[in-house]
Amino acid sequence: MQSTRRAILGGAALLALVGPAFAQARETVQVYKSASCGCCGAWVEHMRRAGFSVRATDVDDLDAVKARFGVPDELASCHTAIVAGYVVEGHVPAGDVRRLLAEGPRATGLAVPGMPIGSPGMEQGNTREPYQTILFDRSTRRVFAKH
Repeated sequence: MQSTRRAILGGAALLALVGPAFAQARETVQVYKSASCGCCGAWVEHMRRAGFSVRATDVDDLDAVKARFGVPDELASCHTAIVAGYVVEGHVPAGDVRRLLAEGPRATGLAVPGMPIGSPGMEQGNTREPYQTILFDRSTRRVFAKH
């Protein structure tokens, strides 16, 4: 009886530690992208390898998608995703998305403006440009992570 209780308590403690991380990784990421963009497909695979469930939808008018979800022009990139109510614009690393979900800030979402070489989906050998992930809402922007 005592060992059964310990096993149950141990399992509950493990679930308390791993459960939130697993739940975050299993959030569905809805990606809107161009059918012809290879780097968007590479970012989708990056997110899947990181444990996210990803649904990709090819669209003809990405500008309309960005406008619908409140992505400012200066933060735009080649694809727009939605996860847990947040916008994820461009080549945002999966770790930054996990951190966003864990911290739950009041924000529209995250963006990696443009298409920096070396960001997820934009890998080109060992070449890397420094870039920032920006946390944004309608009126504010702040650096969320530097890469």
